[in-house]
Amino acid sequence: MPKAYEVIADDIRRSIREGERKPGARLPAETELAERYRRSVPTVQSALRLLSEEGLIDKRHGLGNFVRRPRTLAVRDNRRHQWEKDRARQPLHRRAATGATERETGLDARDLVFHASYREIKAPRTLAEAFGVPARTLLLERRYRTRCAAETAPFSLVTSYLVRDMIAANPALLDEANEPWPGGTQHQLHTVGIEVDRVEERFTARPPTPEEAAELELPPGTSVILLHKTSYDVEGRVVDISDVTLPGDRTELLFTTSLERW
Repeated sequence: MPKAYEVIADDIRRSIREGERKPGARLPAETELAERYRRSVPTVQSALRLLSEEGLIDKRHGLGNFVRRPRTLAVRDNRRHQWEKDRARQPLHRRAATGATERETGLDARDLVFHASYREIKAPRTLAEAFGVPARTLLLERRYRTRCAAETAPFSLVTSYLVRDMIAANPALLDEANEPWPGGTQHQLHTVGIEVDRVEERFTARPPTPEEAAELELPPGTSVILLHKTSYDVEGRVVDISDVTLPGDRTELLFTTSLERW
Protein backbone atom coordinates (compact mmCIF):
# COMPACT_ATOMS: atom_id res chain seq x y z
CA MET A 1 0.00 0.00 0.00
CA PRO A 2 1.48 3.39 -0.98
CA LYS A 3 2.52 5.75 1.78
CA ALA A 4 0.67 9.01 2.30
CA TYR A 5 3.42 11.16 0.79
CA GLU A 6 3.54 8.89 -2.28
CA VAL A 7 -0.20 9.39 -2.83
CA ILE A 8 0.26 13.17 -2.71
CA ALA A 9 3.26 12.99 -5.05
CA ASP A 10 1.29 10.81 -7.48
CA ASP A 11 -1.53 13.34 -7.67
CA ILE A 12 0.77 16.34 -8.20
CA ARG A 13 2.83 14.35 -10.71
CA ARG A 14 -0.33 13.50 -12.66
CA SER A 15 -1.43 17.14 -12.69
CA ILE A 16 1.94 18.16 -14.12
CA ARG A 17 2.07 15.46 -16.79
CA GLU A 18 -1.52 16.07 -17.87
CA GLY A 19 -0.88 19.79 -18.22
CA GLU A 20 -3.05 20.99 -15.36
CA ARG A 21 0.03 22.63 -13.87
CA LYS A 22 2.06 24.42 -16.54
CA PRO A 23 5.86 24.76 -16.64
CA GLY A 24 6.89 27.64 -14.40
CA ALA A 25 3.64 27.55 -12.39
CA ARG A 26 3.93 27.97 -8.64
CA LEU A 27 2.52 25.16 -6.50
CA PRO A 28 0.26 26.05 -3.55
CA ALA A 29 2.03 26.67 -0.25
CA GLU A 30 2.94 23.61 1.81
CA THR A 31 0.34 24.52 4.44
CA GLU A 32 -2.34 24.83 1.76
CA LEU A 33 -1.38 21.44 0.29
CA ALA A 34 -1.49 19.93 3.76
CA GLU A 35 -5.06 21.19 4.20
CA ARG A 36 -6.07 20.00 0.72
CA TYR A 37 -4.76 16.47 1.22
CA ARG A 38 -5.61 16.39 4.93
CA ARG A 39 -2.08 15.45 5.86
CA SER A 40 0.69 17.01 7.92
CA VAL A 41 3.14 19.56 6.53
CA PRO A 42 6.09 17.11 6.94
CA THR A 43 4.17 14.56 4.83
CA VAL A 44 3.65 17.17 2.11
CA GLN A 45 7.33 18.12 2.31
CA SER A 46 8.27 14.47 1.73
CA ALA A 47 6.06 14.40 -1.36
CA LEU A 48 7.60 17.60 -2.70
CA ARG A 49 11.10 16.30 -2.01
CA LEU A 50 10.32 13.20 -4.09
CA LEU A 51 9.05 15.32 -7.00
CA SER A 52 12.14 17.50 -6.78
CA GLU A 53 14.40 14.46 -6.94
CA GLU A 54 12.53 13.35 -10.06
CA GLY A 55 13.20 16.72 -11.65
CA LEU A 56 9.53 17.70 -11.90
CA ILE A 57 9.63 20.70 -9.57
CA ASP A 58 12.17 23.26 -8.37
CA LYS A 59 12.24 24.65 -4.86
CA ARG A 60 13.19 28.33 -4.75
CA HIS A 61 14.07 29.44 -1.27
CA GLY A 62 11.75 32.14 -0.05
CA LEU A 63 9.48 31.79 -3.09
CA GLY A 64 8.06 28.27 -2.99
CA ASN A 65 7.91 25.27 -5.32
CA PHE A 66 7.53 25.63 -9.08
CA VAL A 67 6.86 23.22 -11.93
CA ARG A 68 10.20 22.75 -13.65
CA ARG A 69 10.47 23.98 -17.21
CA PRO A 70 11.58 21.13 -19.50
CA ARG A 71 15.15 21.47 -20.74
CA THR A 72 16.19 20.99 -24.35
CA LEU A 73 17.13 17.37 -25.00
CA ALA A 74 20.44 16.64 -26.73
CA VAL A 75 20.68 13.36 -28.64
CA ARG A 76 24.31 12.39 -29.23
CA ASP A 77 24.83 9.57 -31.72
CA ASN A 78 27.91 7.73 -32.95
CA ARG A 79 27.52 9.00 -36.50
CA ARG A 80 28.43 12.57 -35.54
CA HIS A 81 32.15 12.01 -36.15
CA GLN A 82 31.73 11.08 -39.82
CA TRP A 83 29.29 13.99 -40.15
CA GLU A 84 31.97 16.32 -38.73
CA LYS A 85 34.64 14.84 -40.99
CA ASP A 86 32.46 15.31 -44.07
CA ARG A 87 31.97 18.97 -43.09
CA ALA A 88 35.70 19.59 -42.64
CA ARG A 89 36.24 19.96 -46.40
CA GLN A 90 33.05 21.87 -47.14
CA PRO A 91 33.14 25.59 -48.02
CA LEU A 92 32.81 28.14 -45.24
CA HIS A 93 29.16 28.98 -45.87
CA ARG A 94 28.23 25.30 -45.46
CA ARG A 95 30.31 24.87 -42.32
CA ALA A 96 28.96 28.05 -40.78
CA ALA A 97 25.34 27.10 -41.42
CA THR A 98 25.10 24.55 -38.62
CA GLY A 99 27.19 22.81 -35.98
CA ALA A 100 27.17 19.69 -33.83
CA THR A 101 25.02 21.29 -31.13
CA GLU A 102 22.37 22.30 -33.65
CA ARG A 103 22.46 18.77 -35.07
CA GLU A 104 21.96 17.20 -31.65
CA THR A 105 19.28 19.56 -30.33
CA GLY A 106 17.39 20.64 -33.44
CA LEU A 107 17.98 24.28 -32.50
CA ASP A 108 19.09 27.04 -34.83
CA ALA A 109 22.44 28.80 -34.34
CA ARG A 110 20.49 31.93 -33.41
CA ASP A 111 18.99 30.02 -30.48
CA LEU A 112 22.40 29.31 -28.94
CA VAL A 113 24.82 31.12 -26.65
CA PHE A 114 28.42 29.92 -27.06
CA HIS A 115 31.44 30.53 -24.83
CA ALA A 116 35.03 29.33 -25.26
CA SER A 117 38.15 29.98 -23.22
CA TYR A 118 41.72 28.93 -24.06
CA ARG A 119 44.88 28.64 -22.02
CA GLU A 120 48.26 26.98 -22.44
CA ILE A 121 49.28 24.38 -19.87
CA LYS A 122 52.22 22.04 -19.36
CA ALA A 123 51.08 18.48 -19.95
CA PRO A 124 50.65 16.48 -16.74
CA ARG A 125 51.92 12.91 -16.84
CA THR A 126 48.58 11.31 -17.79
CA LEU A 127 47.99 13.60 -20.76
CA ALA A 128 51.63 13.44 -21.86
CA GLU A 129 51.46 9.64 -21.92
CA ALA A 130 48.17 9.70 -23.83
CA PHE A 131 49.58 12.05 -26.47
CA GLY A 132 52.93 10.23 -26.55
CA VAL A 133 54.89 13.41 -25.79
CA PRO A 134 57.35 14.33 -23.01
CA ALA A 135 55.88 15.50 -19.72
CA ARG A 136 55.35 19.27 -19.47
CA THR A 137 54.95 19.60 -23.24
CA LEU A 138 52.82 22.67 -23.98
CA LEU A 139 49.16 21.86 -24.58
CA LEU A 140 46.30 24.12 -25.57
CA GLU A 141 43.44 23.58 -23.13
CA ARG A 142 40.06 24.66 -24.49
CA ARG A 143 36.89 24.92 -22.43
CA TYR A 144 33.49 25.13 -24.13
CA ARG A 145 30.05 25.95 -22.76
CA THR A 146 27.02 26.13 -25.09
CA ARG A 147 23.46 26.71 -23.95
CA CYS A 148 20.05 27.46 -25.34
CA ALA A 149 19.43 31.22 -25.19
CA ALA A 150 16.14 30.57 -23.36
CA GLU A 151 17.88 28.51 -20.65
CA THR A 152 20.66 29.21 -18.17
CA ALA A 153 22.47 25.85 -17.96
CA PRO A 154 24.87 24.57 -20.66
CA PHE A 155 24.26 21.35 -22.56
CA SER A 156 27.58 19.96 -21.33
CA LEU A 157 30.93 20.84 -19.80
CA VAL A 158 33.68 20.31 -22.38
CA THR A 159 37.45 20.46 -21.94
CA SER A 160 39.59 19.66 -24.98
CA TYR A 161 43.38 19.33 -25.27
CA LEU A 162 45.60 19.77 -28.33
CA VAL A 163 49.42 19.65 -28.55
CA ARG A 164 50.36 23.28 -29.18
CA ASP A 165 53.23 22.58 -31.56
CA MET A 166 50.99 20.31 -33.62
CA ILE A 167 48.65 23.19 -34.53
CA ALA A 168 50.97 26.22 -34.23
CA ALA A 169 51.38 26.44 -38.02
CA ASN A 170 47.96 28.11 -38.04
CA PRO A 171 48.07 30.90 -35.39
CA ALA A 172 44.30 31.36 -35.71
CA LEU A 173 43.85 28.04 -33.89
CA LEU A 174 45.50 29.49 -30.77
CA ASP A 175 43.02 32.36 -30.35
CA GLU A 176 39.70 31.81 -28.57
CA ALA A 177 38.33 34.90 -30.32
CA ASN A 178 37.95 32.77 -33.46
CA GLU A 179 35.36 30.56 -31.76
CA PRO A 180 32.87 29.23 -32.57
CA TRP A 181 34.95 27.79 -35.39
CA PRO A 182 32.88 26.77 -38.43
CA GLY A 183 33.41 23.04 -38.85
CA GLY A 184 34.72 22.42 -35.35
CA THR A 185 37.88 20.63 -34.32
CA GLN A 186 38.10 18.37 -37.36
CA HIS A 187 38.22 21.39 -39.67
CA GLN A 188 40.72 23.12 -37.37
CA LEU A 189 43.01 20.11 -37.64
CA HIS A 190 42.41 19.96 -41.39
CA THR A 191 43.86 23.48 -41.73
CA VAL A 192 47.25 22.16 -40.54
CA GLY A 193 47.11 19.01 -42.66
CA ILE A 194 45.75 16.59 -40.06
CA GLU A 195 43.07 14.09 -41.04
CA VAL A 196 41.22 12.32 -38.23
CA ASP A 197 41.09 8.58 -38.87
CA ARG A 198 39.22 7.23 -35.86
CA VAL A 199 37.63 8.37 -32.62
CA GLU A 200 37.46 6.34 -29.40
CA GLU A 201 34.84 7.23 -26.81
CA ARG A 202 34.57 5.82 -23.28
CA PHE A 203 31.46 6.47 -21.20
CA THR A 204 31.05 6.18 -17.45
CA ALA A 205 28.52 7.62 -15.00
CA ARG A 206 28.70 8.93 -11.44
CA PRO A 207 27.07 11.44 -9.11
CA PRO A 208 28.06 15.01 -9.96
CA THR A 209 30.47 17.08 -7.93
CA PRO A 210 28.85 20.09 -6.23
CA GLU A 211 30.43 22.33 -8.87
CA GLU A 212 29.05 20.24 -11.75
CA ALA A 213 25.59 20.08 -10.19
CA ALA A 214 25.54 23.86 -9.79
CA GLU A 215 26.80 24.67 -13.31
CA LEU A 216 24.53 22.16 -15.03
CA GLU A 217 21.61 23.01 -12.69
CA LEU A 218 20.93 19.36 -11.98
CA PRO A 219 17.96 18.21 -9.89
CA PRO A 220 18.92 16.34 -6.72
CA GLY A 221 19.82 12.72 -7.40
CA THR A 222 20.69 13.27 -11.07
CA SER A 223 23.86 11.60 -12.33
CA VAL A 224 26.30 12.88 -14.92
CA ILE A 225 27.62 10.92 -17.89
CA LEU A 226 31.36 11.25 -18.42
CA LEU A 227 32.66 10.99 -21.98
CA HIS A 228 36.41 10.62 -22.58
CA LYS A 229 37.11 11.07 -26.29
CA THR A 230 40.42 10.37 -28.03
CA SER A 231 40.92 11.25 -31.71
CA TYR A 232 43.67 9.65 -33.82
CA ASP A 233 45.02 10.80 -37.17
CA VAL A 234 45.80 8.59 -40.18
CA GLU A 235 49.33 8.03 -38.83
CA GLY A 236 48.00 6.69 -35.53
CA ARG A 237 48.92 9.79 -33.50
CA VAL A 238 46.63 11.08 -30.79
CA VAL A 239 45.63 14.55 -31.98
CA ASP A 240 42.81 15.55 -29.63
CA ILE A 241 41.70 14.48 -26.15
CA SER A 242 38.37 15.73 -24.82
CA ASP A 243 36.55 15.26 -21.53
CA VAL A 244 32.83 15.96 -21.68
CA THR A 245 30.45 16.01 -18.71
CA LEU A 246 26.86 15.44 -19.82
CA PRO A 247 23.75 16.02 -17.64
CA GLY A 248 21.91 12.74 -17.15
CA ASP A 249 18.47 14.37 -17.10
CA ARG A 250 18.61 15.79 -20.63
CA THR A 251 21.12 13.75 -22.62
CA GLU A 252 20.28 10.74 -24.79
CA LEU A 253 23.02 8.54 -26.24
CA LEU A 254 22.08 6.84 -29.50
CA PHE A 255 24.27 4.11 -31.02
CA THR A 256 23.47 2.69 -34.43
CA THR A 257 25.51 -0.33 -35.52
CA SER A 258 25.42 -1.44 -39.15
CA LEU A 259 26.14 -5.16 -39.53
CA GLU A 260 27.84 -6.74 -42.50
CA ARG A 261 25.55 -8.85 -44.64
CA TRP A 262 26.15 -12.56 -45.08
